[in-house]
Amino acid sequence: MSDNDKEKKDDLKEGLLTVLYAIIIATVIRTFWFEPFKIPSGSMYPTLEVGDFLFVSKYTYGYSRHSFPFSFPTFKGRVWLDLPERGDVVVFKDPNKTQTNFIKRIIGMPGDTVQMKDGRLFINNKPMEREAVGRYVIREYTPFPQVFQEYIETLPEGQKHRIIEFSDDTPVVDNTPLFTIPEGHYFMMGDNRDNSNDSRKEIGMVPLDNIEGKARFLFYSHDDTARWYNPISWITSIRWKRLFNKIR
Repeated sequence: MSDNDKEKKDDLKEGLLTVLYAIIIATVIRTFWFEPFKIPSGSMYPTLEVGDFLFVSKYTYGYSRHSFPFSFPTFKGRVWLDLPERGDVVVFKDPNKTQTNFIKRIIGMPGDTVQMKDGRLFINNKPMEREAVGRYVIREYTPFPQVFQEYIETLPEGQKHRIIEFSDDTPVVDNTPLFTIPEGHYFMMGDNRDNSNDSRKEIGMVPLDNIEGKARFLFYSHDDTARWYNPISWITSIRWKRLFNKIR
């Protein structure tokens, strides 16, 4: 083998090792520290919008098998456990289809009862205070504008967050049975109360082990005006005011 061939072989080996190291480092970061997540639907308006990209902290609640790629490890429970709090916005695995991720807000804690009556949230048989703050209009990623009523809702411990309602009598979600949350499980709801598949519907109660992490802040966001054939639109579509916003 000539010196030139040996040099090319060494360069190839070094390049492959560099790629391997990069994959390992990225996997470790996504597993143990932060993982990026894209908002694919409108279930968390007005807190999170379609086109938002955010970081989820994987260390906040400790680690379960769902913290790892493809939920690969077979151990049960969590290590370095720190329990979630009501009002946290979290990413979790669907209890019915563990290959599917969801992002919702924790509304009910283990042992609570949760019920919706005429669009109002009741926790442990007490209605949660909500203050109307005006209209909320969704104009992006939709064929026509959608108009909602926006509220500030207050949870039992005093946490306040924004929600939107299309009406107070939407079938299924605005009038529900009384849910009792078992130990080790949480009740999740979207802030877009009339357009969210959450614990009121197919998802049901979410086991603690299925929670992957806490949504922390946006690192990128864009509207629906970007076109692949127009590089200028790649810049003008960025929602600059949303970048690095903390998720509350």
